[in-house]
Amino acid sequence: MSLIKNEQFPFILMVILTVAAIILFWPVMDMVLLGASLAIVLMPVFQRLLHHIRPVLSAALITIATFCGFAAVIGFTLYVFSSYAGTLTGMFFAIADWINNPATSFAAFGIPLNKAGIISLLNTGRIMFTGYEETLIANLSYILFKAFIFFFTLFVLLLHGEELKRRIMEHMPDSLNSYVTRLSDVTVDTLYAIYVVQVAIAVLTFFIALPVFWLLGYGDVIFYAFFAAFCELIPILGSSIAFLLIGTYALVIGDIRGVLILFFLGYIVVSCMPEILIRPVLVGRRVRIRPVIMFIGIVGGLLTMGLAGFVLGPVIVVLLITSYRMYVQDKKEQGAKDVPGES
Repeated sequence: MSLIKNEQFPFILMVILTVAAIILFWPVMDMVLLGASLAIVLMPVFQRLLHHIRPVLSAALITIATFCGFAAVIGFTLYVFSSYAGTLTGMFFAIADWINNPATSFAAFGIPLNKAGIISLLNTGRIMFTGYEETLIANLSYILFKAFIFFFTLFVLLLHGEELKRRIMEHMPDSLNSYVTRLSDVTVDTLYAIYVVQVAIAVLTFFIALPVFWLLGYGDVIFYAFFAAFCELIPILGSSIAFLLIGTYALVIGDIRGVLILFFLGYIVVSCMPEILIRPVLVGRRVRIRPVIMFIGIVGGLLTMGLAGFVLGPVIVVLLITSYRMYVQDKKEQGAKDVPGES
């Protein structure tokens, strides 16, 4: 018994210190966790490049390519929103004027909503989508620091991730080694599914939103579809925020037909259906978890942990279910071994 305790003590201590570090550095841990998860997904690419170049060059090349990809997407997105800033600004101001008008305010219809809170949300949204220059300048140092943490984590774990994993496995008790290996494999599958499915859902949102906005008849069909797809890429927002904004604007200008189109075809079909039916199925198919469980993991993670929860939520759910399955399987195997001995 003493030998088992001595063998497991370093591993238990490492787990405790790791949890303590995560809690202590939680304000920046979202970037660390996202960088680590992306490093896991890109590890096969890193391994392939090792056949042609040195490890440090492989890690640097992937990190630079990732940075350039993010920069290109962000630059294109800023260009699009700059080009259509007037359209979005007009929407935000029209909705704000409608709310401030006593004849059309929520109180006039007996709806007990906080007008000041809604106006504040509208101003936040307007600054986010049309006044992003002010936001970037005001938070530039914080954004650059978080970006550095993200890409530094990506580079370091690409370069030393396998070595770190090997050392941890070497010092891990033999009784836990097989369990951790199986949990590690399912974690990789889950992360891969999350990232690939996230991009796939955003692309799907763009294409299925095109006929909805064409039917709406407001023009700028491609921009509105891009706006919905962009919001879909942001886990906390989702494309529903785009349809909510445009639907409210349709209500403000008295376009009841537009409100119905945006609610039934936009919100329900384009926004909700992929989240409820497609995303959990695609993620769950790779990791063999029921779609409803994956949906709970995704939504629960976002609500409790923010952006990092989009990755951690499904991973934690999958690890819990996989651990339970391994426990049940071990019990069955142990029972099968005990039966012949009793007879």
